[in-house]
Amino acid sequence: FFHSVLPSFLLSFLSLFPNLNQTLTSNSSSSCLGEQLHVSLTVLVSVVYFAGFLLNTFSLWVFCCRLPCWTSGTTLQFHLALSDTLAIPVAPMMAAYFALGNNWPFGEFLCRLKIALLTSHFFGCTAFLTLISVHRYTAVVHFNRRSCMKKKEFVGKLCAGVWTLLLAQALACALVLPPSKEGQNIRCLSIYQRNLTGTYFVINFLLLVFEFLLPFLVSAVCYGRLANTLTRLNIRTVKGLKVKVKSQRMIAVCLLIFVISFLPLNVVRTVAVVLKKYYPKECDALQRTETAYYFSWVLAGVNSCLDPLLYCFGSQNFRDAFGSFKMRQSDAPTRSDSEMTPNE
Repeated sequence: FFHSVLPSFLLSFLSLFPNLNQTLTSNSSSSCLGEQLHVSLTVLVSVVYFAGFLLNTFSLWVFCCRLPCWTSGTTLQFHLALSDTLAIPVAPMMAAYFALGNNWPFGEFLCRLKIALLTSHFFGCTAFLTLISVHRYTAVVHFNRRSCMKKKEFVGKLCAGVWTLLLAQALACALVLPPSKEGQNIRCLSIYQRNLTGTYFVINFLLLVFEFLLPFLVSAVCYGRLANTLTRLNIRTVKGLKVKVKSQRMIAVCLLIFVISFLPLNVVRTVAVVLKKYYPKECDALQRTETAYYFSWVLAGVNSCLDPLLYCFGSQNFRDAFGSFKMRQSDAPTRSDSEMTPNE
């Protein structure tokens, strides 16, 4: 299948871009080492991830210092914010890597650490976004039924399980994807690492299925069922209208994050590994794809800026804390998770 269908599909895909047809039919050099990336990429990476750092640092401060009573939904939101912060230490190294012309100056250990943190960040975000969609579905569609997703203790154990999987994945990727010297530059997590072409190819499709397609499918089904329930919700009451508006906003933000942040990253990465495996001598096509892949990292970083919107839509307590820094612990709600309503 891969040897027959994917090359044909790739040629059709690349024909959409100007000046690439001539490249694909020409005799390219056997040595493709990439080119200097535009300075705008370094600037965008720095701006986006710095904004995400500010927003998520504030969000974690609210969760830890201004919300003394957590619900199961709050627990999921906290762990999503925590997973967003994993990419923050990587951003300065990525910016320096791009500024130095794709030359990694920080050594092997930091390269492996970068890979571990990035894979954990992307997988963690999609995993916790999916759990938030399942939680919202059970809270609204089955608000009058008992569910383990409404219990803070169960959700805490579920989050611990997710972090265990993230750690295992991070260690595996860090071990099998070392840096390597290509030409005059040291490459770290690059399609130009010729000895890792097959490894990147296999890992990409595992990530595509388990880190994007399955989480997106589960989220889409949950929010589809939720949207169907909202059409039958009684909005003549203040409570019903509030639940509907908040749920609609959560649906829009969550699906927007998947489409803007994670869809381009997975599509471009898949094109890159297939192109490298089947057309390794097409240097111009590889360079264009590599540039598009790095810019998709910037879009992936936007999710760290959008996730705080979910906290505002999903928690009245978070909105109260966001609007007032003088919340007292005695004023905080005291209801347990078993008494949680769709408003929470």
